[in-house]
Amino acid sequence: MNEQTGNHDGKSVHMYPFRMQPKKRGKRRILRILAVCIAILGIWAGYLLWKIERTIEEAVPRKADVAIVLGAAVWGERPSPGLRERLDQALELYRQGYVPYLLVTGGLGEGKTSTEASVMRNYLVEQGVPEDRIFMEHQARDTYENLLFSKEIMQQHGLSQALVVSHDYHLARAVDMAETIDLDASPVGVTSHVLYSPYYKAREVLALTKWHLSHPF
Repeated sequence: MNEQTGNHDGKSVHMYPFRMQPKKRGKRRILRILAVCIAILGIWAGYLLWKIERTIEEAVPRKADVAIVLGAAVWGERPSPGLRERLDQALELYRQGYVPYLLVTGGLGEGKTSTEASVMRNYLVEQGVPEDRIFMEHQARDTYENLLFSKEIMQQHGLSQALVVSHDYHLARAVDMAETIDLDASPVGVTSHVLYSPYYKAREVLALTKWHLSHPF
């Protein structure tokens, strides 16, 4: 045995320290990057959920010029159960004297024959609200347009302060959008008894993420 090489046949053998194969190093690097991305996404989602809950806690009725009721699904000529919850909340605000006017907003959905706003107005009139106390915005296709077009109607009628009525999980995004267009608005939330809240909160995290990506500042 050769004492210098540690080889029985006397041939030289070089003793290298162990080195990870390139493929294994690449896989571990990818796993680390994925772990970091998952952690960042988890932190972001947690922040948005906290923001949603904080907005819900801070949403209390107050005096304003008008209550903007954000549109939702309609079933034929009737509001869906979820939309009816928003309308009933707006009715309470009107009846309790928080606002003298209601502004219903929502355009024509795909495959529909009536706008969300017209269906909402008809429901409110059936509940005893005079037609001249209801403003209609029937062009909007999403929450941002709901608020933007509602602001224009408010300006036309000399109204400056609004309550924004929607389901509680929706309020954080609505408040962000209102701030973007300089709309003086306070949120009023509805806790749904007909919608599965965890699902809609998760969906709202995605919607809020999309909103922040399209409006980073």
